[in-house]
Amino acid sequence: MARKRNKKGTIGDTVILVVLSIVSILSLGPIWHTFALSFSSSVASNAGRVGMWPVDFNMNSYNLVIGDKEFFLAFWVSIKRVLLGGIVNFALTILVAFPLSRTTKEFKLRNLFMWFLVFTMLFKSSLIPLYLTVQNLGMLNSIWSLVLPVAVPVFNVILLMNFFRSIPKELDQAAEIDGAGPWYLMLGIYVPLAVPALATVTLFSLVTHWNSFLDGLVFMSKTENYPLQTYIQQLVVQVDLSKVTGEEAAKLSQISNKTLNAAKIIVSMIPIVAVYPFIQRFFIHGIMIGSVKE
Repeated sequence: MARKRNKKGTIGDTVILVVLSIVSILSLGPIWHTFALSFSSSVASNAGRVGMWPVDFNMNSYNLVIGDKEFFLAFWVSIKRVLLGGIVNFALTILVAFPLSRTTKEFKLRNLFMWFLVFTMLFKSSLIPLYLTVQNLGMLNSIWSLVLPVAVPVFNVILLMNFFRSIPKELDQAAEIDGAGPWYLMLGIYVPLAVPALATVTLFSLVTHWNSFLDGLVFMSKTENYPLQTYIQQLVVQVDLSKVTGEEAAKLSQISNKTLNAAKIIVSMIPIVAVYPFIQRFFIHGIMIGSVKE
């Protein structure tokens, strides 16, 4: 009987492994196709002849994307945004999630603040009131207009709050007996224990800041203040043909929207792909525990 069970378990594991392998290949397929498309010629891409390998290999799309100083200025703006926004999100998420993880006896206004956060999550302001608010605060054309409107990500707060609530209360009692106050309890005990959840919410924040382009388009009127995603989005949309030189026109004739958009996607993926392996080992554990509500 034990051998039969072990055999069934082995067959089941094999089937699961095969299915997951197929799903992984199907998931990576579009990314690899985009990679091949970005190195193909405009004629091949427009004719639909590009499959999983480049056709008429060239780097014209990448030369257009990274061949000017404005690209690097936009890249630097995105780096500053990710660093500053990540730090602000990290700090405020902890400061909001920890008191909300307390009981109503410990924090009497907990339910009021919790409903306030949920309300902002369900009923978001439209673009015009947000723009007027940013304008009245004097943050237009400032890096803070990209950071402060999303300073407290409610979804991340809920994940981290539930993680804090999963930590045994006996730790609180032991720390209080030793004379620990709320600040030491949060920074000395809860934050070190919440590394998986913190890595998860930090990854969410970094990806959100890196991929956002609409706020840069709305709040920035100067192209030198555009983050990378906004700059890339504007490459084809706002090409002024009257100002294009003969050499630039020749380059534009060698690319298409398909190859250029593929290059945009590949370039945009590089920083997140580089960071993700360092955080991935915390990701599943953090999101699973943080998503369980007591």
